[in-house]
Amino acid sequence: MSISRGRGLQANVLGTFDTVVMAVAGSAPAYSIAATTAVLVGAVGLASPAALLYCAIPMLGIALAFSYLSRIDVNAGASYSWVGRTLHPFLGFISGWSLVVSATIFMVAGSLPAGSMTLALFDEGLAENTALSTVVGAGWFLVMLGVVLGGARLTVRAQLIMSGVELAILALFAVLALFHTDNARSFEWSWLGFGHFDGMSGFAAGALVAAFYFWGWDVTSNLSEETRNSRRTTGLAGLIGVGVVFLLFEVFTIATNVILTSKQIADNDANVLAALGEEIWPGWGGKLLIMAVMLSTIATLETTLIQVTRSLFAMGRDRTMPEALGRVHRRWNTPWVAIAAVGAVALLLFIASNALGSVGDILSDAISAIGLQIAVYYGLTGLAVVVAYRKMLLKSVGNFLFGGLWPLLGAVFMFWVLVESLGELSSAAVTIGLGGLAVGLVPMLWYWRKGSEYYRPVKLDASRTVETDYVPDDRVPAGSHAYEGLSTDF
Repeated sequence: MSISRGRGLQANVLGTFDTVVMAVAGSAPAYSIAATTAVLVGAVGLASPAALLYCAIPMLGIALAFSYLSRIDVNAGASYSWVGRTLHPFLGFISGWSLVVSATIFMVAGSLPAGSMTLALFDEGLAENTALSTVVGAGWFLVMLGVVLGGARLTVRAQLIMSGVELAILALFAVLALFHTDNARSFEWSWLGFGHFDGMSGFAAGALVAAFYFWGWDVTSNLSEETRNSRRTTGLAGLIGVGVVFLLFEVFTIATNVILTSKQIADNDANVLAALGEEIWPGWGGKLLIMAVMLSTIATLETTLIQVTRSLFAMGRDRTMPEALGRVHRRWNTPWVAIAAVGAVALLLFIASNALGSVGDILSDAISAIGLQIAVYYGLTGLAVVVAYRKMLLKSVGNFLFGGLWPLLGAVFMFWVLVESLGELSSAAVTIGLGGLAVGLVPMLWYWRKGSEYYRPVKLDASRTVETDYVPDDRVPAGSHAYEGLSTDF
């Protein structure tokens, strides 16, 4: 295996359409609906569409924050770099660590349904076998690990196939749901209001789950060093991705309220979408939507692997984690050490997950724990853009609204949800969520004491153009941490 320590990621591999596909796949519409609907209904009941709606508004603010920050700092670490260069390096590290931990937990939360959905295509009875689902899910995980190792071009080609079939199936069932007549209840506009929430704490619990639904569109920012015209493309793709998945989430959540009874939702907690499909199209519907969920789950495993490995690559490059994580394979231009490390840790978690209970139980606690960590790094990013653009916010209405006020409200919302929901979550979810963040203090303080340059950052200021020098492939000196192939297009 031929390795070069000073290399960067392969630039200009992905175009605008590719990154939009990655943003949609990152949020995994079919998987999120299948695995999370029962958790959301358990938290807020018929107010599920409202929870998604009122989380989408601040989530767009966070997407705007990512868009504005990506214009002035192209970095595979994304919020890890931005928060560190605006608020404080310690907060930047915690932001990056939040993503690393949430993505690693998701390796279990995502691989188990991938395994169970695959088994359900052949025998419904096997789908609830946690051990067998773990083995099959681990197999899919290893396949995606190989695809991600093979480079960004291979990754996006695989994504186009999986997400294309998934979205086609979802679109078909969205139309069929409109003509379904044997409904459990009639549609009510009150489902989009605040009347069905059990107070503010109930709303916060629902919003935390809703945040998990949307999570993943920001993979475009982690791919920024590999994207053409990335200072414009990555942010735009993230915004489009949030809009597309929001529409899908609302359509299927409302369809679930209308078509399925509370008992049907509870009985199918690990895959509500299959039950919905069986009601809409008996015989074939369940199987087709199981296939959509399987493809969605495998696709989002791929995008999550990209997020965590690119984040660890940036940390290794900055020497805030072991420097080996910043190594790039000479042939594939991928952070092979980070990919191997994530693979090893995830496989250990697969084994440990068998002691935690059924697929549904594991999903419920994992989703809530991940929600806490998402709230942390999304909230910090929302604050970071206000600081980075502080000298420019009053220069135009657009800057003030889209680069300041909306992201700030998004950040406040995320932190409010984080604090408000702590009392509503299970002790397991809180322990996994906050305990995972606390573990990050160890490498943070260790590498801070070792004098990593990350902890002496050049402040990020949008009022002056941030330029990144292009370093040709054959001019990178040994040990260099230059960002290869990034010409300035801002």
